Amino acid sequence: MASLQLLRRESAVVHGVMQESPKSPEARLGMKVEDLWDVQEPQLTPTEKLNACFEGIPVSAFPPAPSSQVIEIKSDTSLAEAVRILAEHKILSAPCVWILHQSEPPSPRSQNSGTALEAAVNRVTNAASLGTLGPEDAAATSGNFFEALTSSEFYKNTKVRDIAGSFRWAPFLALQKSNSFLTMLLLLSSYKMKSIPVVDLGEAKIDNIITQSSVIHMLAECAGLQWFESWGTRKLSEIGLPLMAPDLIVKVYEEEPVLQAFKLMRKKRIGGVPIVDSSGRKVVGNISIRDVHFLLTAPEIYHDYRSITAKNFSTAVEGYLKTHQEISPFVRGMVICTKNYSIKELIMKLDSEKINRVYVVDDAGNLEGVITLRDIISRLVHEPRGYFGDFFDGVLPLPSDSRV
Repeated sequence: MASLQLLRRESAVVHGVMQESPKSPEARLGMKVEDLWDVQEPQLTPTEKLNACFEGIPVSAFPPAPSSQVIEIKSDTSLAEAVRILAEHKILSAPCVWILHQSEPPSPRSQNSGTALEAAVNRVTNAASLGTLGPEDAAATSGNFFEALTSSEFYKNTKVRDIAGSFRWAPFLALQKSNSFLTMLLLLSSYKMKSIPVVDLGEAKIDNIITQSSVIHMLAECAGLQWFESWGTRKLSEIGLPLMAPDLIVKVYEEEPVLQAFKLMRKKRIGGVPIVDSSGRKVVGNISIRDVHFLLTAPEIYHDYRSITAKNFSTAVEGYLKTHQEISPFVRGMVICTKNYSIKELIMKLDSEKINRVYVVDDAGNLEGVITLRDIISRLVHEPRGYFGDFFDGVLPLPSDSRV
């Protein structure tokens, strides 16, 4: 057994071919999981083994994010500049989500009780005559709001610190370097966090930022290892993916206002929606919440399209990207799969395409579901009863289905 384990450390079988010892930090991390996997009790299920393995590895072992991927925005940066920086680096973050929240007229009950900041937004909204969003005629959602907003003093002068904490339930939740991989994976899945800072309390600094995407990349790098193959070769249908029934999928019709898509994302707290044809069954495109920056940074889109539908928005963005010689994985032909895919095949597709979701279709191309990075991570581990204890006390509300 010892010699067999040594051989496995020195080489990995990938697609039936013996490979040299893995060089990437993620693959070496996978070897640590492999070592722990080998000594687990044989009566444990694969999921129980994985839970035990990930509980035995601290998050400090996770490869650090490349410095090129860490973008700092100072608290005195203007809202306009923050949006520009985030758009340039294709990052989804608070300012865009907060602006979406403000793009609807306030209710009469709250109009006189808001902050000065909210009042400024209300003046822009009223001046733009945005109207109430809904499945009605797209003409009700012209680009006036964004044109008025981006030219306003409010947009240019508001600082990032002015909106900090107003767009989510907890401004900051971090892990310590000694916390386990299992804790991190559960926060990214069951507790719907997209990224988690890892802090070094001794030096009072952020040591790393772990995202859902970086976890999926780590899993992709572990292909060929025993623990990954025992889990990854299972079909999507075998592990309960996709999670949502077709009639519950949040979607937008191609002739609906594009702001309807962004409104649904904000309301449902999701990162993207499929664009469907008039039948509601065929997927013809995809809109991510990241794409809202085109309404704030691309005058060709918000100025020229007075009644911009989801379909027209997608077409306009494609034209904008071609003109500016840019590539975006978000507004383009959507990526699809079937329930016969293995979880390994899906991970490889998500990692290679650098996307956050795949649409599941049947043999006729009808929409059957959507699978996100979070869905995949949620099938990798499970939360033991009472696992978090008082971890969340005073930090964030628990999800309704929590077993804590």
